[in-house]
Amino acid sequence: MSLEKILSIGGRPGLYHLLTQTRSGFVAESLLDKKRITISAHSNVSVLSEIAIYTLEEEIPLGEVFQKILVKEKGGKTSVGHKEDKLKLEEYFFEVLPNYDEDRVYPSDIKKVIQWYNILQENGITEFIKDAEETSEEE
Repeated sequence: MSLEKILSIGGRPGLYHLLTQTRSGFVAESLLDKKRITISAHSNVSVLSEIAIYTLEEEIPLGEVFQKILVKEKGGKTSVGHKEDKLKLEEYFFEVLPNYDEDRVYPSDIKKVIQWYNILQENGITEFIKDAEETSEEE
């Protein structure tokens, strides 16, 4: 399962797997408790493959950031929890992505990235980057 089917839904905790589309929205399954929910097309929904993190030079796709965390943690969960204090979160994120834009990437964003990575890890979703050739062709 790739990040193209993983959703973040505004106002709802955790991440969701897109199951199917309906006339008025779609059906998704929570990665936290496996419950299925129907979401209207008017909800604030983000697909993880479409999210990027600001760096000083460019925007890095979230999948690449997750891949860097995966390499740093040797395939395991993060050594820092998403509920740590701001300073620890920023130190950890600096180790993962040294050139991230501190003015545009807030501690709340770092918390989400760490929390989402751990949720994906728990669910065995570690295919964060499609293919190196595909990525360079899109750019």
